[in-house]
Amino acid sequence: MKNWKNNLYFVLVEPRDHGNIGASARAIKNMDFKNLCLVNPPPVAADETRWLAHNATDILESAPQFSSMEDALSDKYYVVGTSRRRGRKRGAFIPIEEGVERIRDVAETGKVALLFGREDRGLYNHEIEECAFLMTIPASRKQPSINLAQAVMIIAYELSKAGAGQQRREKDNTEETMLKASPPKTITQKELKLLYERWEHSLRLLEVISPDSAYHYKKVMRNLKHCLGRVGLTDWEANMFHGICRQIERKITGNK
Repeated sequence: MKNWKNNLYFVLVEPRDHGNIGASARAIKNMDFKNLCLVNPPPVAADETRWLAHNATDILESAPQFSSMEDALSDKYYVVGTSRRRGRKRGAFIPIEEGVERIRDVAETGKVALLFGREDRGLYNHEIEECAFLMTIPASRKQPSINLAQAVMIIAYELSKAGAGQQRREKDNTEETMLKASPPKTITQKELKLLYERWEHSLRLLEVISPDSAYHYKKVMRNLKHCLGRVGLTDWEANMFHGICRQIERKITGNK
């Protein structure tokens, strides 16, 4: 089976500090990960970036750069965000210990994106909406803000620790000869976006979403995205939902 660590992508969204990019690359390699993605990074690679990467320049050189977060996530199956700020519009927060276990399980079969926001503003609300769930690093109330590269290191360490724990459990398993079912294939963010659009159309036909209220639309679709995104839909489940939407469209419009 492919190494689950190869399916993890550390995505820095609009980082501004060259040093943070280099230090993040080093942190990723320290914990035996290799995938760094940059969304709208600074235009010029400074010497500081390579210096702080310290023997992780291979991570920097292989890191793809994207002009939008949508492009960076299009082929990912699962998206998890990190955030210090909480709020009703910020989605579901779960403890890091639980979050890394979920991430590790999904990464066995599909690509997982870990989003880290801007140094000064973090992730915006509309970016949070793409996440299955959010994790926040416990910190002092007196100084709750954690440096970007340090946050990458902490999450990478917790993920590496979760992976080591899983390996120990598998080693202790005495039923290695038992036949096990293959994990189901999950859909990508691009496929999930198409499903959201299909649901929106169906809900408008049913008038579940009010045509005159932008707030109502955002509330319904945001909650739907948080629910379905957190699950990690399989291709079979996605096809089922498309089928439900198709039946709704036929009943309402009369089209066969």
